[in-house]
Amino acid sequence: MELITIQDMCKIYNPGENEVRALDHVNLTIDQGEYVAIIGHSGSGKSTLMNMLGCLDVPTSGSYYLNGKDVSRLKDDELSDIRNLEIGFIFQGFNLIGNLTALENVELPLIYRGVPKAKRRQLSVEALKKVGLSHRMGHKPNQMSGGQQQRVAIARAIAAQPPVILADEPTGNLDSSSTKEIIGILEQLHDMGRTVIIITHDDEIAQQAWRRIRIKDGRVVLDTKYEEDQQHA
Repeated sequence: MELITIQDMCKIYNPGENEVRALDHVNLTIDQGEYVAIIGHSGSGKSTLMNMLGCLDVPTSGSYYLNGKDVSRLKDDELSDIRNLEIGFIFQGFNLIGNLTALENVELPLIYRGVPKAKRRQLSVEALKKVGLSHRMGHKPNQMSGGQQQRVAIARAIAAQPPVILADEPTGNLDSSSTKEIIGILEQLHDMGRTVIIITHDDEIAQQAWRRIRIKDGRVVLDTKYEEDQQHA
């Protein structure tokens, strides 16, 4: 079932003589339950595409359907609601609040969603258990390693069980063993039926995904699935 449909999407900065086409007529479909890596070098357009997928920005032209709804024409507050309900974000910089515990950091977005207190606590505890941090719930970010902080960030992203997990360079600040842990958790989430989209410049990370989409100069230049790779191996 199609979860994401992008049709003829363009994002143009400085329209006119010196315009920059960050996205240049992109067409893309992502099905529910896929595990996708979007790869590209700095300046390729992958971050702009992530902002579109995450409803953090709107295209100059073209359309974006998420769960059958055209979100490319929505106002800021409507986009904010979609982000809250449909998308779990994982960022390279963790974005945790320093004076809150792991549990409180995970609970915070649920407060914004209006989830009742007892339910909030239950969802947050379950999410932290899923990422192997049941023993660190009362710790603050500065009492944890980078890998543990990123696991808290993943727990925060998955606590409300959004259909899409959008991870922007999720291992960019981590050492190789923490990177392996985080990729393992993302694979588990995919196995549980979540749609996982990773934005990365790292081919090794991208190899873990079932589908790889390469962006260059604002265009999709490659779109391969794991099965196709196996046939060509």
